Amino acid sequence: MSEPQRAVVIGAGFGGLALAIRLQSAGIQTTLLEKRDKPGGRAYVYEDAGFTFDAGPTVITDPSALEELFALSGRAMSDYVELLPVAPFYRLCWEDAEPFDYANDQDELDRQIAAKNLADVGGYRRFLAYSRAVFEEGYVKLGAVPFLSFRDMIRAGPQLARLEAWRSVYGMVSRFIKDEHLRQAFSFHSLLVGGSPFATSSIYALIHALERKWGVWFPRGGTGELVRGMVKLFEDLGGKLELNAEVDRIETAGDRVEAVTLMDGRRFPTDAVASNADVVHTYDRLLGHHERGQKQGRALQRKRFSMSLFVIYFGLDQPPTDLPHHTVCFGPRYRELIDEIFNGDQLADDFSLYLHSPCVTDPSLAPEGCSAHYVLAPVPHLGNADIDWETEGPRYRDRILDYLEKHYIPGLRRHLVTCRHFTPHDFRDELNAHLGSAFSLEPVLTQSAWFRPHNRDEQLHNLYLVGAGTHPGAGVPGVVGSAKATAGLMIEDLSA
Repeated sequence: MSEPQRAVVIGAGFGGLALAIRLQSAGIQTTLLEKRDKPGGRAYVYEDAGFTFDAGPTVITDPSALEELFALSGRAMSDYVELLPVAPFYRLCWEDAEPFDYANDQDELDRQIAAKNLADVGGYRRFLAYSRAVFEEGYVKLGAVPFLSFRDMIRAGPQLARLEAWRSVYGMVSRFIKDEHLRQAFSFHSLLVGGSPFATSSIYALIHALERKWGVWFPRGGTGELVRGMVKLFEDLGGKLELNAEVDRIETAGDRVEAVTLMDGRRFPTDAVASNADVVHTYDRLLGHHERGQKQGRALQRKRFSMSLFVIYFGLDQPPTDLPHHTVCFGPRYRELIDEIFNGDQLADDFSLYLHSPCVTDPSLAPEGCSAHYVLAPVPHLGNADIDWETEGPRYRDRILDYLEKHYIPGLRRHLVTCRHFTPHDFRDELNAHLGSAFSLEPVLTQSAWFRPHNRDEQLHNLYLVGAGTHPGAGVPGVVGSAKATAGLMIEDLSA
């Protein structure tokens, strides 16, 4: 009897985990290597003083893509993790206008839209129809299909042209909706995948339809519980997870990968390697000894990368009073601030924030009577703004906490129990993220689908990519979709 095929997946983020589960379910003996002491990648978990803080993704929008991973082996996701509905999806707040509760309730949306601009009620319906059309083409049909040749792009071309993919998300929203606050409310989603609403292809307006179709969810116990459930599934299937396993290099023989070597000298011979690590790090560092790695590393570094993030995790000795689970706090500027975040060479004086208050949905993430929160501000990546975050970080933290205390959480300082922050330097150093980018390549049209690094390398025939840096892109549905696309290629190649 022949030995089972072996695969190594580098990085236990959502993309790497989803890919490892698919491979192991297909009978490919899979080893998952994770640099840090816990799995999750950007979905790491911090615990402090009885508080649990999800480090990264907090919005689950396509449960069916996750349920599919468990169903591959005849299991049910509900046996591993419980998803709780979040309502409203988000509360959108401005300094100069009434808040808007974005909910999955058409009558409630119509009422709030009419209060801002009666004509936009019909405009929103037309925008939703457009969003559903791009959802069908861009997510349902193409989200898990690898674009390996330009012919694939040409085949998708007519649909992309019909949907006017060259327009920006904000530009498309503005065709249907006239009120400026509503334009912001229905265009900010591209920031959740690392793109400017003014530059990201209007295809990404599909996120709106995706949320309306499946809702917004949160795992009981936090996003980290979803990671743990996926790890348990992988290990139940016979997969092997190695923590504190930082990769030094991907070994090659000619145009094939043959092993992965760790910093501690351990070596994992393999029939195929998939990297969920940062794409620049994968080529420039892990394959820096190979001509393909050097060439592709240089090419990738010339591309446009998403913004970074500044994140504060804080615990309060009071419940989350008058807060929804998700709050988007728009500052006094929108277009100008976003331009400075993506193109500026310094930190803007103002900011827009995303405030996560999970104890609204699940009080277990904090001691009784307390609440865990995180707040993030999009900031320029290190290639645009060479900010001294060691000095600026504490100042920026204090400015943001003061702003939250003034506008959203009265008495915040008085109730503060624990606080830590994560800067672009941490994205660079902890996650090997090129330029400290939080979402890898910026999702503009010329860096999407075939124009993105491919799910299978063109030259190293048993090297694959998964995660935010490959097709279809960032966000939990995106990286889980990338795992489906990559797994299909790997399973086919390894069984040939």
